Amino acid sequence: MTVHPSLQTSIDAWTHSIDAITELVNPLAESEWNRPTECPGWSVRDVVSHVIGLECEMLGDPRPIHTLPRDLYHVTNELSRYMEVQVDVRRCHTAPEMTSELEYTVIRRGRQLRNEKREPDAMVRWPGGTEVALGEALSRRAFDLWVHEQDLRRALNKPGNLDSPGATITRDQLLSGLPKVVAKDAGAAPQSAVVFDVHGPVEFMRTVRVDADGRGTIDGSVSLGPTVTLTLDWESYVRLACGRVRPEAVAERLKTEGDQRLADAILQNFAVTP
Repeated sequence: MTVHPSLQTSIDAWTHSIDAITELVNPLAESEWNRPTECPGWSVRDVVSHVIGLECEMLGDPRPIHTLPRDLYHVTNELSRYMEVQVDVRRCHTAPEMTSELEYTVIRRGRQLRNEKREPDAMVRWPGGTEVALGEALSRRAFDLWVHEQDLRRALNKPGNLDSPGATITRDQLLSGLPKVVAKDAGAAPQSAVVFDVHGPVEFMRTVRVDADGRGTIDGSVSLGPTVTLTLDWESYVRLACGRVRPEAVAERLKTEGDQRLADAILQNFAVTP
């Protein structure tokens, strides 16, 4: 048996991003590991620690026994507290320790993925103690890795890979959250339609329609006379949807047409990641 064909896309995207991350951080000087990223409270070291930690959990490694400091302002809920343990436990690690652990983790995880024989609907362990289908787990990991690769690239001023395999998976993951953003979070009126026109390395146009019962759906068809049209570039879309920046930070790269109040409400609720 070989890897199920439907899993290969996510595995390829994971491989592309993890190799890119390794290439980015291997030559860094000790001081560069402390550069801040757009992830609140996290440095380059912290982002890489997060990547290592979650991949270790996907391998089934036990979580570290570690008590968090009380003064971490960016730890605001149980999910962020859970994620922070793998990060904080590595804050004293040197650059060679970080690159060595990353390399070892990538080797182990890559071997696991190459030998994956389970079906896409097989339930697997997911960080936090839950279980998800294997196909969904691999897609989520590819998404998370690509987003963090971009976090590192912006922090290190090394842009690239905005159209890599992980970008396509990220697009689909983020688009799945748009109906909730428009219909529930922003409170769009029934029978309204909101168009998202994204250009750049990844281009797409999607329409979120709100039905008479206030439920949102998304499709690729063109809407005539939409309530709101939002036009922006792909990188700004990702940064907003992943909660990296507020709308004011990318205002010059963003154009809105139509109901401004609804447009503002959508932008204020745009982040779909935890």
